[in-house]
Amino acid sequence: MPNLENLKKQAKQYLRWHRERYHPVAAEIRAALPRFRHLDDHQVLEAAFKLSDAQELVARRLGFSGWQALKTGTAAMGTQVKQPIGTPVLSGTEALLYVADIHASSAFFTSKLGFAIDFLYGDPPYYGLVVRDRARLCLRYVGEPVFMGDVRERQQLLSASITVDTAAEIKQLFLEFQQAGVGFFRELRSEPWHARNFIVRDPDGNLILFAGPAD
Repeated sequence: MPNLENLKKQAKQYLRWHRERYHPVAAEIRAALPRFRHLDDHQVLEAAFKLSDAQELVARRLGFSGWQALKTGTAAMGTQVKQPIGTPVLSGTEALLYVADIHASSAFFTSKLGFAIDFLYGDPPYYGLVVRDRARLCLRYVGEPVFMGDVRERQQLLSASITVDTAAEIKQLFLEFQQAGVGFFRELRSEPWHARNFIVRDPDGNLILFAGPAD
């Protein structure tokens, strides 16, 4: 848990991003704050957003019900080892997939893999984000091949790795994709390290691993 001063700085950064109409922050606001969930990205960025909203956003991202609960929680943790002031906190990561057609790619992820479009940017769009639960995949248009020949398949170069929590979920997910007619690079199998996984090939040849525990 970062210290309270760092959390205050995070809240001010979110507030600044909203004021500057920084597009990616809209998705974070909508995901964390229920009162924004019915709004699209443009509406989120046009809506009133105060420092107290930004503080609530920070708190909810850390699993607290609100800013006051977060402050109480950080105070209760005062006897634990504290993170040095100024240490950056990595709050998330997103895989980046290079695609030849944003619309075709987003259609694949929504119709075949159960994702939803979070946003498409540009006219025509050259960048987008699709999400399913906590999995987030960025789509970036490129007008020429990124990899030469069949190197990705020969060396099994993964573009993304997505995990589920249980053995039942990984099997259910595989069957869901199979029923949707998804093309597999490798079907569901057990690994020596007590995991089960499969690999999906998207329309651009990106290899996406889905993995879960074996039992």
